[in-house]
Amino acid sequence: MLVGPILPRLMRLAAPNLLAMLAAALAAVAETAYVGKLGVSALAGMALVFPLVMLQMMLSAGAMGTGVSSAISRALGAGDAARANSLAVHALWIAGVAGLLYMGLMLGLGREMLGALGGRGEVLAQALAYAEVAFLGSVSIWVFNTLASVARGAGEMNVPSTALLAVALLQVLAGGAIGLGWGPLPAWGMRGVASGQLLAYTAGALFLLLHLRSGRSRIRLQLRGTPLQARLWQEILRVGAPACISPLQTVATILILTWLVARFGSVALAGYGIGARLEFLLVPIAFAVGVASLPMVGMAIGAGRIARARQVAWTAAAVAALLLGSLGLLVAVLPQAWTGLFTSDAAVQAAAALYFLWAGPCYGLFGLGLCLYFSSVGAGRVAGPVLAGSLRLLLVALGGLLLVRSEAPPWALFALIALAMAAYGLATALFVRVTAWGVEREPSLPSQRA
Repeated sequence: MLVGPILPRLMRLAAPNLLAMLAAALAAVAETAYVGKLGVSALAGMALVFPLVMLQMMLSAGAMGTGVSSAISRALGAGDAARANSLAVHALWIAGVAGLLYMGLMLGLGREMLGALGGRGEVLAQALAYAEVAFLGSVSIWVFNTLASVARGAGEMNVPSTALLAVALLQVLAGGAIGLGWGPLPAWGMRGVASGQLLAYTAGALFLLLHLRSGRSRIRLQLRGTPLQARLWQEILRVGAPACISPLQTVATILILTWLVARFGSVALAGYGIGARLEFLLVPIAFAVGVASLPMVGMAIGAGRIARARQVAWTAAAVAALLLGSLGLLVAVLPQAWTGLFTSDAAVQAAAALYFLWAGPCYGLFGLGLCLYFSSVGAGRVAGPVLAGSLRLLLVALGGLLLVRSEAPPWALFALIALAMAAYGLATALFVRVTAWGVEREPSLPSQRA
């Protein structure tokens, strides 16, 4: 991790993550397809509850999870394996408490929240049917994503990625079988589709728990005999808690954009929705590269190799920008390659093409910012990317309101979305450039150079 070429190592770490992230995205697509077979009300109900499901995933894996990976990688980089093992135990406690809190919030106030989002009648009933089962598995989801982050922090990408692949496959099979009633099984509808997620993540959490307790991992999860220390919780939360602001900003931005685009009519909203679906598939690409960079950055920081940590961060950001930028340019030039998968309506395709014309060229900068966010978490310096996310949210909210009040055409709002993406990427890069990541020092032990 601390010596040798950066790009080959980065790509070896990113490859299994990318495969696992794409599998999870395809599982979400399959789940949506199952719900579509249950009727329009079920599909609308799924649209209501989906942001809350995604928020939980982003908080547990992309925010608090990266805080866990950051703390563990820095401890290992400093040559302190015992501290890394203790951090893993403390992370598991945080996951359990956070999962219980999220479950209690969603089950206790789910009706009120889904109603505030516009749920009424049968649509609200279908959304609640899904939520009442899905959020029973909140503890499993938090534990799975946290233990996967523990392994990633130690530089182990294959085991958590394989576990996520298995979880995605089990979710697809169980959700379809129980929800739609395959074979002799009764059809449980929305509750059955949601139970696929519950069963899959519970099995995945148990697998990772056994793996980390088996001694086959670089981290040894010793639940007994590890004293709980406030300073270790603080080390994880110092990075993980501020990082939770980022997914909250993302969800708020999506909700605001959906509300704003809806003001321009159903055709514009449908076109934007098709574009947003592509963005949900682009984010896992940046996540895969960014999470691969995180332990490399964290271990370099722990070993005092600040210059190498920055080289890793910029290399990963360049890879993410190239991948997302290429896809963005492709859909900007050939929008039907994506829009044709969802609709044959000429007006909707034209609206989506207009969106991609503006937003597509900015996907590269968006990927740059997303990847640098993960590297910043690895360095324990997350404030800059969070401020960049705030800038994007403000641009969308204030600029969008001005455009709606002035009755601007839809292309103006799409241009604003593109501007906000570019501003996020450039601001994140600027913050990373000017933020100090520590003091350079040479490794004191030869073993630290492994």
